[in-house]
Amino acid sequence: MVNKDSNPLTDQENFWAGTFGEAYIDRNNSNSLLASNLDFFSRSLKSAGPINSCCEFGANIGMNLKAIQLLMPLVKITGVEINQKAAGELARLIGKENTFVGSISEYEVKTTVDLALIKGVLIHINPEQLPNVYQTLYESSHRYILVAEYYNRTPIEISYRGHSGKLFKRDFAGELLDLFPDLQLLDYGFAYHRDRKFPQDDISWFLLEK
Repeated sequence: MVNKDSNPLTDQENFWAGTFGEAYIDRNNSNSLLASNLDFFSRSLKSAGPINSCCEFGANIGMNLKAIQLLMPLVKITGVEINQKAAGELARLIGKENTFVGSISEYEVKTTVDLALIKGVLIHINPEQLPNVYQTLYESSHRYILVAEYYNRTPIEISYRGHSGKLFKRDFAGELLDLFPDLQLLDYGFAYHRDRKFPQDDISWFLLEK
């Protein structure tokens, strides 16, 4: 595992680095979620070419990466996770050497990957940090970026499990496309929480390509 000195964490980062982030682990560790993720990634990556390497930002215990490993057994995987307990579980899945323990804002891009993935994480980041996070996503990938988040055409904050200032909806993919002119929208879709077989949490996904 790797970490480094950095600026103080934001309120949102401290929130996920602490006990709330640990409670998230138990809520999101099940075979039914794994099955839904297998369906999700088979659909969201169907328009992509070969993917030999992937980095997930905000990987938690690796439920998304576990699905990707099953779909693409030879893919080289790395992950970034702010919560120490979750990162320990992630390291057991993908290896300590492939696990960065810290916030996305602390992560330094040293090598690029075919796919930079972020799912259900941008919505929890302080909006002032988004430009830096977008830059990290962009620099990390030499081919594809998959963004899977709650969508809203204009930025809006909503309450998250009784907490304020912890969930923000906006057009994340659109902002990436505006910031980096060489990105293009390759595919997009929606996963519905009432899907009878493979429910997700009302996530809109966008596959971008350089």
